[in-house]
Amino acid sequence: MHLSTVVSILCTPYNPAITRRRIDIMYIRNRYVYNTALKTRPFQSPSLSLLLRLLSFFFLSQTMVVRVPLPRVFLLPLVLLFSFINAQAAFNNSGSVEYLKLRLLHRNPFVSPAQVLSLDSERLSVLFSALRNRRAFKAPIVSGASTGSGQYFVDFRIGTPPQSLLLVADTGSDLVWVKCSACWNCSKHPPGSAFLARHSTTFAPVHCYDSACQHVPHPLKHQPCNHTRLHSTCRYDYSYADGSRTSGLFATETTTLNTSYGGAARLKDLAFGCGFNVSGPSVSDASFNGAHGVMGLGRGPVSFSSQVGKLFGNKFSYCLKDYTISPPPTSYLLIGETHGPITKKQRMSFTPLHTNPLSPSFYYVGIKSVFVDGVGLPIDPSIWALDNQGNGGTVIDSGTTLTFLAEPAYRQVLTAFRRRVKLPRTTDPASSLDLCVNVSGVANPRLPKLSFRLDGGSVFSPPARNYFIDAAEGIKCLAMQPVTSPSGFSVIGNLMQQGFLFEFDRERSWLGFSRHGCALPLP
Repeated sequence: MHLSTVVSILCTPYNPAITRRRIDIMYIRNRYVYNTALKTRPFQSPSLSLLLRLLSFFFLSQTMVVRVPLPRVFLLPLVLLFSFINAQAAFNNSGSVEYLKLRLLHRNPFVSPAQVLSLDSERLSVLFSALRNRRAFKAPIVSGASTGSGQYFVDFRIGTPPQSLLLVADTGSDLVWVKCSACWNCSKHPPGSAFLARHSTTFAPVHCYDSACQHVPHPLKHQPCNHTRLHSTCRYDYSYADGSRTSGLFATETTTLNTSYGGAARLKDLAFGCGFNVSGPSVSDASFNGAHGVMGLGRGPVSFSSQVGKLFGNKFSYCLKDYTISPPPTSYLLIGETHGPITKKQRMSFTPLHTNPLSPSFYYVGIKSVFVDGVGLPIDPSIWALDNQGNGGTVIDSGTTLTFLAEPAYRQVLTAFRRRVKLPRTTDPASSLDLCVNVSGVANPRLPKLSFRLDGGSVFSPPARNYFIDAAEGIKCLAMQPVTSPSGFSVIGNLMQQGFLFEFDRERSWLGFSRHGCALPLP
């Protein structure tokens, strides 16, 4: 006699902070119903874990009917096999989802160097305060997003049905958070002004006892759980150096993301902060430039790159193109393993990513030496080193525009440029940058070449347009500043990164970069 079996497999995408997995399997034989729940913390079988991740991505809402004349003991392995084949067929028919492809939008128009420096200074104060706060309070994570200086936005679709919001792409912070509203009648909140939580069928607050709740800072004097309430939700509270703050519920949602083959992938259970209270100059006024939140790409467990990257090889990359061109070319944030001419190993250079135990969210690289026109500068190597107190080092940051160097190193670089520049000197109209030259009437001004030798032997040699910016008509200025804080670190800003493909391989702790990546069309 045949056995009619209806199998419904429900599982959440892999999340390192949320280890509970549940598979509900219903066996129906004539009128007999048998339910089982399989829970693991976490899966011990790599093959089963991989299979379930595939199922969670390609088989989220499907139901499959299988008729087999076999004993029940053989049913589960056979069902999993058929499920895998079905998922593979769907995978091949829709085109392989090798990686996610999100457009990066640069804020427009380009602000003046004085405004850039002001915003960057605010951001650095927040980054440094995050480092100090971690030492003092040992909070699980502290956001590094001084969002007023964030330059690149991601068009982010969240909820069911999807709602589109603009988020600042920030490698210096972990939390994904959006402005939220709990309105029923949302006439005061037009589409795209905030995430309307009640209008999404997949919005789910995280319980305070969930392990994910331990990874976000809680309101002052507030314990994660209210023991007087059975269904207490997880609340979060972020405060910034300028007094700005975002607070609300820590929740999960479904996101809809573009893939490398032009389709869309729906990923369930992304943990994020739903900010019902957002106030302060960094996150609510004109300096936020219309953004609705932050996409944290840091190394912490609740960052976007940690949660989603696990499904796509645990790596992400971006290509920042010259935003001073009109109209600006499209930049991209890629989540996953890219293939083809962009990332051929012979075209990529690599350097190790280092970790600061006192600030593990940031992406540190090691600078060995600096060259101007091929001449090494006499900079003490200890200037670049991370010490036992977490001071020093160099961070790659997408939210800072200019490049900031530890003051002794900056003075050496500035002196070398002053000696080698042959163009007439002038002053910055805003009196904010230290070296400016007059290039009026010069079609192709010759500017000194800058190179950084990194750990592992690779050399990062950006073009002059990445470190000399137009301060006014006919005036170019060196787009660098000194870091004067004794606990501060050097920062390679997004202007210095333009025209390069940067690949953050979190699995191997390597940073890859290539000037060929941005020059080639993305598939």
